[in-house]
Amino acid sequence: MIRTQGLTKKYARNQALAGLTLEVPEGSVFALVGPNGAGKSTAIKLLMNILQPTAGRAEVLGVDSRKLGARQLAQIGYVSENQQLPEWMRVGYFLTYCKKFYPGWRDDDLAALVASYQLPLDRPLKALSRGMKIKAALAASLAYRPRLIVLDEPFGGLDVLVREQLIESILDRTPEATVLLCSHDLAELESFATHVAYLNEGRLDFVEEMGALSGRFREIEVTLENPTALPPGLPATWLNAEQSGVVIRFTDSGYQAGPSAAEIQRCFPGVREIAARPITLRAIFVALAKRARENP
Repeated sequence: MIRTQGLTKKYARNQALAGLTLEVPEGSVFALVGPNGAGKSTAIKLLMNILQPTAGRAEVLGVDSRKLGARQLAQIGYVSENQQLPEWMRVGYFLTYCKKFYPGWRDDDLAALVASYQLPLDRPLKALSRGMKIKAALAASLAYRPRLIVLDEPFGGLDVLVREQLIESILDRTPEATVLLCSHDLAELESFATHVAYLNEGRLDFVEEMGALSGRFREIEVTLENPTALPPGLPATWLNAEQSGVVIRFTDSGYQAGPSAAEIQRCFPGVREIAARPITLRAIFVALAKRARENP
């Protein structure tokens, strides 16, 4: 659905995105994550031809992103945190207006979305809360069952129930679509994303299937017989190691049950107990962000 090669965006001396190369498989729910300023929104704006790349290229639906036309845009649903809506329009008029641009528009789908979102058709967009504006934009983007749905931080500031409702409606209404999103709501991403790409300071650290990512990260707690200082040269996959008395804790980003236990025994003499616990997506990215901050 999406392919980038060396995609780069510079602003004067600031490099917002540096050589991004990745592929978004058809039918996936692909999440771009990373700290603020990592380049997530820049990447999406380049893909949507809102910004022009400094170098590299991107393809969306098989077409150069700089040449997206009406045929491709009619198959893409795009909702952004900072999306400009014609706020003077009433909700009903706005939805009717959008219909004219999309040959695949389905009135029955729209009616179901309006009912589900409880959209007030007779109210102007400017009178709606932020959450209701997002719902109106989503209704207009899902009513024609796009092949590709692009979401740029759409859920920020919304309460948990609203976020869950929006996510469910996206997945239920467009089960065959590919979804690309960037979001800070890591708990929600963990429940439905199939792939994750981690950006840091404009560079891609890794891209991975969610199951593989969750499988290789563990929180490790090692209990020793006697206190000992952390030895130098610990494995690079052991992140943020710290010690408190006879207990050593770190995040293992390359966990394998047998080999990891053997490596711990080699590094720490007098091991009494090893505990390896699965961690949440949020904890994974906190560990990565902490490692990046301490090792710029």
